[in-house]
Amino acid sequence: MQNSFNLKEFLAKVKFDANGLVPAIAQSAETGEVLMLAYMNAEALERTIEKKLVCYWSRSRNCYWVKGETSGHLQYLEEIYLDCDGDTILLKVKQKGPACHTGAANCFFSKLNYL
Repeated sequence: MQNSFNLKEFLAKVKFDANGLVPAIAQSAETGEVLMLAYMNAEALERTIEKKLVCYWSRSRNCYWVKGETSGHLQYLEEIYLDCDGDTILLKVKQKGPACHTGAANCFFSKLNYL
């Protein structure tokens, strides 16, 4: 099952937390690899949709952050989804260069060696 909404309907369905943020998972549109998790506020989400260049809200710096703006490792928006509860966004992106600030392809390279 897949629902499709216009921009106004989509934005109205997003449930931002008490700080006005929603988690956003970036996934490679090409490979399906999960690249990273960051946060967006309403304006970062609208900027991302408008420019098709992913923009996040930096909780530590308290400002907007265009992914890759300084490194050149940009994320180009291909598709955007909202989970069933409306409280998490999935961004399918075309990633230019590595997604992680460490230089790794993605941010998920630390594994629990227990299971």
